[in-house]
Amino acid sequence: MPFVCSLPPLRQTILSGLLLLFAAGIFVPCAPAADKLTIYSGRSERLIKPVLDAFTANTGIQIELLSSGTTELVNRLKAEGDRTSADLLITNDAGSLELARTAGLLRPLNMREIERAIPSQFRAPDNAWVGLSGRFWIVAYNSTMVKADQVKSLLDLADPKWKDKIAIPNSGSEYLQAGVSVILTTYGEEKTKQFLQGLKTNADTQVYQKSSQIVEAVAKGQVALGIVNHYYVYRHLAAQPEAPIAVLMPDQQEGGMGAIMNVAGVGIVKSTKHLDSAKLLVEFLVAKAGQKLFADLDKEYPLHPDVKADPALVERKSFRAALVPLTKLAELREPTLALIEQVGLR
Repeated sequence: MPFVCSLPPLRQTILSGLLLLFAAGIFVPCAPAADKLTIYSGRSERLIKPVLDAFTANTGIQIELLSSGTTELVNRLKAEGDRTSADLLITNDAGSLELARTAGLLRPLNMREIERAIPSQFRAPDNAWVGLSGRFWIVAYNSTMVKADQVKSLLDLADPKWKDKIAIPNSGSEYLQAGVSVILTTYGEEKTKQFLQGLKTNADTQVYQKSSQIVEAVAKGQVALGIVNHYYVYRHLAAQPEAPIAVLMPDQQEGGMGAIMNVAGVGIVKSTKHLDSAKLLVEFLVAKAGQKLFADLDKEYPLHPDVKADPALVERKSFRAALVPLTKLAELREPTLALIEQVGLR
């Protein structure tokens, strides 16, 4: 009996998107046989599950998702070794993926589909991990309290004039750690330390575990400014279009470092017993179908050059990104954490 793809019930918006993608002919072919993949995911389930549901709808391959903090998942993979049930690792931070690669946890991939779809700066040299979507560390501001030209750089938020007027992520945030790593590489330890001390003073108690809480605080006028990944603001605006919150893409001035970029990405666990199915998922995620879902549902920047971002986002060609290689985020992790601890960010 020939294999027939199964279409389980999905949200109406996903189904509509799937039909459009089928019509456009950009879905991957159905798998020859149903299978199951186990994914360790450092991403929020609500952000990644719709994309994985689309893959299951197209292939019949079921997904078992184990979601936790990225650091915990990498440590778990180290502890489990070849006994792990995980087939793939998905994280929201290139540095964590590179740490997993250098620990020998991920399988190098020789896949033309990856090299055609994702530019080399967004994947490991051996393709053991591959970026899926881009995010930028931006300044969110309350448009009734701040004018866009009042802040040029992230470093401006350390200025005493913003005392008690900013909200920041806590010290355990991978976004914070990656951002500080880029600043450390660009400006050196002393200037980065001054920046962190200023953030600590100006934020005081406005330190949050979740980026959505920072966006809420800015939108409600509890603070004037906050540092988050760009997509949190656009998701908030999609739900509440009248909210007085806007995005400022920082560090674009002459001599500025450029906006700090990171990527969510995926790697196949070295000991997987389901390599063909795992490769099929990676192929789907980097192809136009998966990239379009990341762009439309999550408000992230697609990495595939032929897939456009949501038109609400700042046009990607209109701003510069910092030049620190994503692979360098791994080796910067320890000195960054030491500096954050030294300053006493909580």
